[in-house]
Amino acid sequence: MSESRPPLPPFTAETAAQKARMAEDAWNSRDPARVALAYTIDSRWRNRAEFLQGREAIQTFLTRKWGRERDYRLIKEVWAFRDNRIAVRFAYEWHDHSGSWFRSYGNENWEFDELGLMRLRIASINDLPILEADRKYHWPLGRRPDGHPSLSELGL
Repeated sequence: MSESRPPLPPFTAETAAQKARMAEDAWNSRDPARVALAYTIDSRWRNRAEFLQGREAIQTFLTRKWGRERDYRLIKEVWAFRDNRIAVRFAYEWHDHSGSWFRSYGNENWEFDELGLMRLRIASINDLPILEADRKYHWPLGRRPDGHPSLSELGL
């Protein structure tokens, strides 16, 4: 039986935004196994300077990532879409083991198969040290509340 992750391509403005919010919600769960299920079995990634292939590698990567990036909170926003591709921009806040806070900014290019699973993810990310007082994401860990401002509304 084939897996399916609606909404399916080709994307509209509405379904691209829905797909981005679903990805944001999953990543904010900080559950590597849950997140990995959104990708094809042989999904290919470039994350910064790291190249991965397959769900197992993705799950291992995310486990390591969220071990380092504590109190992780993320917002994604669609930048562009067409057919089976979506480009998003994002920013997330986190702190390291010493309590130093960061805001990481980036862009992702996503390509989906016909079942709505992501088969390619290319991410470029930059980290900016911030003071704890400069944080903008204060919701409880987990899903961003529906009324919370978007990246554009926050001026990010």
